[in-house]
Amino acid sequence: MKVCKKDCDLDTCFLCKSCIKEWLPAIAAHRKNFEVKKGEIIFNEGDVVTGIYFVYSGVFKVHKKWGADKELIVRFAREGAIVGHRGMGTNAFYPVSATAIENSTVCFLDMAFFDATLKVNHEFTYQLMMFFADELQESERKMRNMAHMPVKGRIAQALLTLQDQFGISAQGAIGIELTRQDLASFAGATYETVFRVINDLVHAEAVRVTGKLIWIISRDQLMQIVSEGNS
Repeated sequence: MKVCKKDCDLDTCFLCKSCIKEWLPAIAAHRKNFEVKKGEIIFNEGDVVTGIYFVYSGVFKVHKKWGADKELIVRFAREGAIVGHRGMGTNAFYPVSATAIENSTVCFLDMAFFDATLKVNHEFTYQLMMFFADELQESERKMRNMAHMPVKGRIAQALLTLQDQFGISAQGAIGIELTRQDLASFAGATYETVFRVINDLVHAEAVRVTGKLIWIISRDQLMQIVSEGNS
C-alpha cells in the first residue's frame, strides 16, 4: 500500500455516516488513506491487529484459509464498508485476510482511536452491533448451506447474492467481475465444479457468460435451484 494524496470526503463510509458531526474533525486528524493495487493484501490471517479499515473506493474479498491450499471467501466489501472488524476483541489477531480485487482506496484508523470512537459515538456503536448481527446470520447461513445444500444450489445462491450486493452493470451483467476461482471460493466449491455448473446453467439459459462477466437471464431458475437445495 502507499499513502493516498486524496483524502476521503468524511461523508461516504459506514463510519462517517454514523458518527456525530462534532467527531468528524477528529476522524480527519487521525485517519490515514492508502491506495491499494489489485491483488494487494491489506492484512493477512494471523497478523496482529493494528486497526480498522473503511473502503472508500474499490472492492475487497475477505477470506480464510480452507485446507492446505484453498481459501473460503467470507464476503465481499465494497465502497463504504468496514474491513478488519473481525479482529476486534481479546484475541488481537486478524482471523481473516483482505485482498483487493480491483484498484482500491481505504481509510485506516488505529485501534486506540477506533475504541475512542465507539465510546463517544453511540449511534455508530449501535449500527456496528447491527452489522455484526447481520454478518453472523449470513455466516451461519453459509455454513449451513455448505453442510447440507448441494453444490449447484450454493453456486446459484452465490450468483444471486452477488447481484443483490453489486447490482447490475451498464451491460446488464452482475456488477462485479470475478475469476472462476473466486466464485468457487465464495460458493465453497472447487474450480472444476464451478466450471461444470456454470456450463450447465448456460445450457439451461439461466445465465450467460463472457469472460469474467455473468448475466443472470432467469432469476427464477436460480431461485428454484436454491429452493430445491434447501428442501
